[in-house]
Amino acid sequence: MMNFRQRMGWIGVGLYLLASAAAFYYVFEINETYNKLALEHIQQHPKEPQEGMTWTHSLKVRLLSLPFWLWTIIFLIPYLQMFLFLYSCTRADPKTVGYCIIPICLAVICNRHQTFVKASNQISRLQLIDT
Repeated sequence: MMNFRQRMGWIGVGLYLLASAAAFYYVFEINETYNKLALEHIQQHPKEPQEGMTWTHSLKVRLLSLPFWLWTIIFLIPYLQMFLFLYSCTRADPKTVGYCIIPICLAVICNRHQTFVKASNQISRLQLIDT
């Protein structure tokens, strides 16, 4: 039997995937506009900045010059983190919710390492009594 948190987790996962599909559809629909802007940027690449260029146009030009892999990383890491968090909410054990998120995962690993170091230091401090 699923509890309320698990049901809300599955609803969240479904809505998140639905919103993702809508966003991908929108992105690929405006792909023609992006291609046109990218081609204009490549064909009319100014050697020096124009005097009449606004800051929004300058920002758009700089953002379009970023490589595709960087755009992929910028959007994929937060997307996957949110998806994994929602997916972890569907687990039966509430103590494991959020362990797949990178900062929490790093904190758990570091805490385990510190606990291990602390335990090994305590063991090394023990004096052996020779009888």
